[in-house]
Amino acid sequence: MRETQATIALLTWGLLIEDFLDRDGLTLEEFATEFTGSWMFGYAAALRRAGVRTVIVCVSGRVKERANYLHRPSGATVIALRAPRPYRLLRRWMVNPYGRTAGQTFGSLRGARLPAAPLLAVAKEVAPYISTPVTALARELRRQDCSAVLCQEYEFPRFDVCVALGRFLDVPTFATFQGGDYQRWKVERWVRPRAVRRSAGLIVGARTEARRVTSAYGVPAGRVAWIPNPIDTDAWHPGEREVARRKLGIPEGARVVAWHGRVAIWKKGLDVLFDAWEMLTRGGGDELRLLLVGSGRDAGALRTRLEASGLPNVTWIDELLTSPAEIGGLLAAADVYAFPSRHEGFPVALVEAIACGLPVVAADATGVEDIIGGAADGAGVVVAREDAPALAAALESLLGDPERRRTLGLHARARAESRFSLDAVGSELARFLLTPAA
Repeated sequence: MRETQATIALLTWGLLIEDFLDRDGLTLEEFATEFTGSWMFGYAAALRRAGVRTVIVCVSGRVKERANYLHRPSGATVIALRAPRPYRLLRRWMVNPYGRTAGQTFGSLRGARLPAAPLLAVAKEVAPYISTPVTALARELRRQDCSAVLCQEYEFPRFDVCVALGRFLDVPTFATFQGGDYQRWKVERWVRPRAVRRSAGLIVGARTEARRVTSAYGVPAGRVAWIPNPIDTDAWHPGEREVARRKLGIPEGARVVAWHGRVAIWKKGLDVLFDAWEMLTRGGGDELRLLLVGSGRDAGALRTRLEASGLPNVTWIDELLTSPAEIGGLLAAADVYAFPSRHEGFPVALVEAIACGLPVVAADATGVEDIIGGAADGAGVVVAREDAPALAAALESLLGDPERRRTLGLHARARAESRFSLDAVGSELARFLLTPAA
């Protein structure tokens, strides 16, 4: 590892970090010191391999003053800044801070004395732009001697604010794409094109998104870099099949399809997977097993659906696991990995699966084809989104062809090592973030 030569400030998406933490039942300290299930810590680990230090900055409505943590797995510093008082006061009136209309944002709030409707509409638009503590952030960038700022998502108001601040401080501002290809606030239509064009560059893992943002905002091709999210291929690797199956009580002769991730039924396409599974097992299929690993906000709805449908041979580990050893040890039981998502940015779960040497059947969500690769050396099969029959047919074909599964699995592991490893991605990130624009 080379001696650290520069520091990158990575700012998290969202208005308050609690919007993410509360969803998964995490405390700020757990997230900042131990949590590993996030692309941003992969970035930090990859940049560290390239000799670059990362400071992850988030905004909190609960801390009373600046909080400083060390994220032990990646070596990153995590700083929590207190949200500005005007935003904290305004937030008290909100029922949905991410609402697309004033009505969705503030609701009816019966019995409360609310400002007139036009003022609510203005407040709704202004709120996300005052959620960033600009003075405290500027102080932090100077304190940490940051060479550049990297925002999670360019389609978000915090990016606009950071571009303006970066130009004032003469610190280049970049942003990544992690799935945010839409806008929630009307003011973004006018502010965003200027912010994108004045930024130092954009990091995009999905080629379709790179084409969209280049076309939509007129960004020069040289300022849009195709760099995937990284993965630690030493931690994510093929496991011991027999051990995994014994642990799960799955017969050695069974054919197993696996999925893992956050349980969000519509976004992750789990309803499509269940429809496909019903088709696969309609004729009996006692030798087939479906393994689900993960939890999330839709866990209750998923359990209700499983109980009501009577789908056979489903094993669900209802836990939000983040340890590669734990998750990889379970995925080792699988013959094929299913990825039925409707909406993704650059799905890290899919990269984790191919690093484990699993052949994949995946829906064509954003970023999927970039991960799986082409026909000659690809890691699996891509089908149309929301097409349960196509998903079922592709799974059935792979489950019935051991030799093809073996070949695709070898391609999968090789692709993970060459394209998505910490060393490969870290050097690309450091080069793009720290090389002055021409």
